[in-house]
Amino acid sequence: MLNVVKQLCSTIELPNMIRIKQKFNPQHIEASAIPASIITEMSKPSVAAAIKPNQRVAITCGSRGLANHALITKSIVDYVKTKNAKPIVIPAMGSHGGATAEGQKELLARYGITESYLGCPIESSMETVEIGVSEEGHHVRLDKNAAESDAIIVAHRVKPHTDFRAPYESGLMKMMAIGLGKREGAAVCHQGGNGKMAHMIPLFGKTILRNAPVAMGLAIIENAYHETCRFEALTPQEIIEKEPALLEYAKSRMAKILIDSCDVLVVDQIGKEISGDGMDPNITGTSSVTPYITGGLKAQRTVILSLTKETHGSAVGTGLSHAITRRLFNEIDFDATYVNSLTARSVDILKIPAILDTDKEAIQFAVLSAADVDLNNPRIIRILDTMHIEKIFISEAMRSEAEKNSDVEILGSAAPFSFNNEGNLF
Repeated sequence: MLNVVKQLCSTIELPNMIRIKQKFNPQHIEASAIPASIITEMSKPSVAAAIKPNQRVAITCGSRGLANHALITKSIVDYVKTKNAKPIVIPAMGSHGGATAEGQKELLARYGITESYLGCPIESSMETVEIGVSEEGHHVRLDKNAAESDAIIVAHRVKPHTDFRAPYESGLMKMMAIGLGKREGAAVCHQGGNGKMAHMIPLFGKTILRNAPVAMGLAIIENAYHETCRFEALTPQEIIEKEPALLEYAKSRMAKILIDSCDVLVVDQIGKEISGDGMDPNITGTSSVTPYITGGLKAQRTVILSLTKETHGSAVGTGLSHAITRRLFNEIDFDATYVNSLTARSVDILKIPAILDTDKEAIQFAVLSAADVDLNNPRIIRILDTMHIEKIFISEAMRSEAEKNSDVEILGSAAPFSFNNEGNLF
């Protein structure tokens, strides 16, 4: 029987693509300077006295693909040791890692965060205790090992959230409310859905600050090149007062696609270590599953070609696209995908879109399904993932737009998509 979709897709001649370089503010902290930068920040008089000799100090460690993650964590551990205190590292990642203690510790190991490297224990547990009751009567939970420590250092990257806008998005407040809440605490915080997260995160975070031994926060900010560019150590009160301004600074340093719109966006790979949504909608504009964020690229259709190895089958984010490949579909671990979405009360993001046999057919399908497209000259953008958008591809139809932007450099001549004999790009 004739495959009608395959036949229709074959009528689309894909355009030549041009490689471009996008230029962003390059200021950052060299890896060799990170330990000294952290010690300087954490030695500020406002926070240094919070860590005392012989204290058991819990240091949070998240699940995202943070630049210099292992080095940053070890530098915090080493600082705590200079205070003659006893550091432990605690995975603070809600339900990630398959919502198991073993899975969360294994996740850290993939980033090189191991007990032998850190020189201190990693205490991974999904057990939580009730730490207090919010002003609205919610029973707020906290990782048991953290709650039983003498002091907690909350360390996390501050950046825009993928699903809502608020003074506190992804950052220290969220690390306390969701990360240290483990699956139980995260589920309670998420129970109202994305529409209430802007309210729930500071509500839970402030409850934890009142009732748990939080000694300080260490805000970490990255630039558009996924490089560490700023640290700021904060007292518990300063977490409340200063995190919103740090979020605005993080937004100013964030990467973006410097062309406003296209017919089709091709994303080579998605993964949980790249973004909580697999790909960051702050960049791709793929926010159709939530009305609580705006911004990013305006693309009629989005195609995802594969999952990263590091995501280990978690395909959260497929629901943000219109077409995927059969290769990607065959890699999905549905249990790992569903458990995180159940906790987050967000299932639209894991819906399965159209499945096409090859990369070429998936892109052709997206072009053919978009409205008001010049089929002889479609506007296509291709990126590796949302963590790496310095060098991307655009179709010939977008050349003049790119040439007018002083922050865009054309890197070579236009060339066809490099499909292999099976119709795949890699």
